Amino acid sequence: VQLQASGGGSVQIGDSLRLSCLASGHTISSYAVGWFRQAPGKEREFVAGATWSGTMIDYGDSVKGRFTISRDNAANTVYLQMNNLKPEDTAVYYCQVANAFTHFWGQGTLVTVSS
Repeated sequence: VQLQASGGGSVQIGDSLRLSCLASGHTISSYAVGWFRQAPGKEREFVAGATWSGTMIDYGDSVKGRFTISRDNAANTVYLQMNNLKPEDTAVYYCQVANAFTHFWGQGTLVTVSS
């Protein structure tokens, strides 16, 4: 599975962005999906995740109520809607798909939030 993340950019405090993660090479409908981020000088952290069925969704504490993960299996794409962005959301965002046997990472897309 190859993952291509896009949608990052430079925005101001309070703005919104939608990240996309397009998968190719294999359908991801049976994979759990997730978004992670890594800020400069920090470890990669969990942002949001959803099971393959979408029945279980979880978010990192710092983004709850502001970010929404979704998936379009027909389009083989995962999304991360980010609202009310804050400077501490500045990071490279990575998408991941996983099953019980393996996982795949996208290349990352940079989000910069400034005042």
